Amino acid sequence: MTEGHHHRPTLKQQNKRFKSKHSTKGSLKEAAKGRANHQSQKSTASSNVAAQSRLNRRNNSKQTQIKKRQSLVSATRVFSGVDGAPRIIAVVPLTEDVDTRKVATALTQALDGEVDESSSNGLWKLRADRFKTSLQFIPLPYKRLYATLDACKAADYVVLVLSPNVEVDTWGDTLLRTLQAQGLPEVVTVVSSDEPMEPKEKSDIMKSLLSFMQYFVPSQARVFDMNSSSDALNAVRALCEGRPGDPKWREGRSWLLGEKLEWEGGILRVTGVVRGTALSPNRLVHLPNHGDFQITKIMSAPLSKHRKSNGVGEMEVEPELLAEPDADSADSLVSSNDPDDMVNEQTWPTEEEMRGAENGVDHSDIIPDAKIGTTPKVVRKVPKGMSEYQAAWIIDEEDEDGEDREDEEGSEVSMDEEEEEMVELPVRDDEHDMDTDGRRSVAFQDLDMEEEGRQLESWRNRKREEEDDLAFPDEIDTPLDIPARTRFQRYRGLRSFRTSPWDPYENLPRDYARIFQFEDYKRTERNVRRRAEEDSTGVEPGMRVTVYLKDVPQDAAKFEPGSPVVMFGLLQHEHKKTVLNFTVQRNTEYDGSVRSKDPLILCVGPRRLRINPIYSQHTRGGGKGPNNVHKFERYLRHGVTNVATTYGPVVFGKQPCMLLRETEDAQSPELVAMGSFMNPDTTRIIAKRIILTGHPFKIHKKTATVRYMFFNADDISYFKPIQLHTKYGRTGHIRESLGTHGYFKAHFDGPINQMDTVCMSLYKRMYPRWGELWKDQPGSTDADPDAMEE
Repeated sequence: MTEGHHHRPTLKQQNKRFKSKHSTKGSLKEAAKGRANHQSQKSTASSNVAAQSRLNRRNNSKQTQIKKRQSLVSATRVFSGVDGAPRIIAVVPLTEDVDTRKVATALTQALDGEVDESSSNGLWKLRADRFKTSLQFIPLPYKRLYATLDACKAADYVVLVLSPNVEVDTWGDTLLRTLQAQGLPEVVTVVSSDEPMEPKEKSDIMKSLLSFMQYFVPSQARVFDMNSSSDALNAVRALCEGRPGDPKWREGRSWLLGEKLEWEGGILRVTGVVRGTALSPNRLVHLPNHGDFQITKIMSAPLSKHRKSNGVGEMEVEPELLAEPDADSADSLVSSNDPDDMVNEQTWPTEEEMRGAENGVDHSDIIPDAKIGTTPKVVRKVPKGMSEYQAAWIIDEEDEDGEDREDEEGSEVSMDEEEEEMVELPVRDDEHDMDTDGRRSVAFQDLDMEEEGRQLESWRNRKREEEDDLAFPDEIDTPLDIPARTRFQRYRGLRSFRTSPWDPYENLPRDYARIFQFEDYKRTERNVRRRAEEDSTGVEPGMRVTVYLKDVPQDAAKFEPGSPVVMFGLLQHEHKKTVLNFTVQRNTEYDGSVRSKDPLILCVGPRRLRINPIYSQHTRGGGKGPNNVHKFERYLRHGVTNVATTYGPVVFGKQPCMLLRETEDAQSPELVAMGSFMNPDTTRIIAKRIILTGHPFKIHKKTATVRYMFFNADDISYFKPIQLHTKYGRTGHIRESLGTHGYFKAHFDGPINQMDTVCMSLYKRMYPRWGELWKDQPGSTDADPDAMEE
């Protein structure tokens, strides 16, 4: 060991010091001799801090308890009192053998109450004096999907009815997934059957049903048996004493469950209790299956009756006017703009263009021939006595590979001798086309049409992976009968899909002149919600009112069996049409093909629209990127979150959405996808990509002769500025056309392989189709497209 070496101080072990002698309390007190003990002061201070901490924790716990109690009271205040609003309970069957009316009867019998089943509106109202509240049941029939969705949108509780004998079928599974995507309030699960379950089997059945329900509603802790009086009473207690939870999308909105409908002269009177937030007469309301309407006035409709002063008989309370719309601030029913075709002024075509159009000739794509004598004559020097075929294999002097012009023995030929042995040989057009950059070339010869067609068919019918749309989703074949410049005239090339600029207001369709656009959507939403909170003209929730709607069709005043009438209040501007973007993901249980522009039913908030959406890639993080260009998707695939775009009314908030596909049974649609509203961005560019592919016919290092991408020289000249790329990562460009069958020479940034494929990407902006209101037809069992049009 070297002198002066020592271990690092961090490796030294430091043992805990032993206690000193006389460390007992008595010895320390005697040693202090009356002096102040700092240790005791520290211990006293620490004990005071601990006591204070306990008081703080106790105080915080008490404040939290008071806050919870106040929130519970505020949430249930609308239900308290004799004239309080009833708790709306939607009784939903999941199997065909259960009867929701029997379930509602069992729940009312648990309270020793009776309901009037003769009501024409399909609602059962019951006063639960034991719990000081009222219940309003909506017994729903089996296989009425849209009526069930509307009832659950307005309900405070949803009672899901299972059967101990029959499993939930496809329709019940679709209903549960749809309700889950829509957003459910508080859920109570019950099991109902005509005969009581066997005691030995009951435990296993109840566990199985609870496990099934927890998959869709994880908060479920128990399943109540309606054949047991104690379970029925516990279910009623959960409905009466619990705190209803509102779905997130209902915050800041008002709705009303129609108890009475009257129609006269286009005026519909809807009577019910205002729920949610205050109902403003200046805003529009939406009736499912019928559309948006304006409010003319809101009248009170009290149910309570007061005895006369002498105590004999009862006295009706006269309705009074609660609110009327303001002519200056009331919303109009204008949902779209009228396009002005005179705004975009265009130049009138000349007489020659009009004559050419009449004769069916399009002069825009015709390339004029070169004038005689303007094309320079090319002369090559070849050895004397050499044929044209032999001369075609000679490498020119301007070879970029830098090869020395030496003979096989290494001796250079003098310039004088070379000039004596060389003769001038005119170059034919097709031969010159094969070599303009000084590379090795051969004389190009056009094949006859039969041979060309045979080789093309062999190329297209070869077994390759591009037949799978997942691996090669954008590759298409250039048509033979239509010029590519005509077939793909709306497409353009982009140097970089991610960064190349694209004007969002260029060549917009006519539908874009009809929609509204927000300068700042987020700011508009904040202002709309703030004005809604500050509006003092609205009717507070909990009041029973009669709302007068104008210009309503007469069929809206009918109570369909099992179809509750729900009126939803809209926020300002929610009637105007714009571009809607939704983030959606496919239903894992749906195996069908979902293609862009397929007709689907969009359920968002209180609305149902018939749309033909287009899908695009969802940028990571939901951002726009440098140029707000997003790739169009032909199909909606499993496991991938895409953006669905369509035209529709404005949506405020993070509202959930669902995409349904109609089937032969109108009441049994298929759940295709679910998601939520993203934004109404009208400048979002959805670019459809197509890839034209070609086969490298002949290759010399970085240069290749490509065929089967085009079939005439004019198409090659038209698409010549667009960059090429290969599947192995090479990039290049077209140099020149060869022959008359669409062959061309291309140069790349590196040597390419014979097994490679030459590609050209073209892009075109895509637009959705106009969406319309979708109407449910309760009386029909088959989908009638004509009856569903608005």
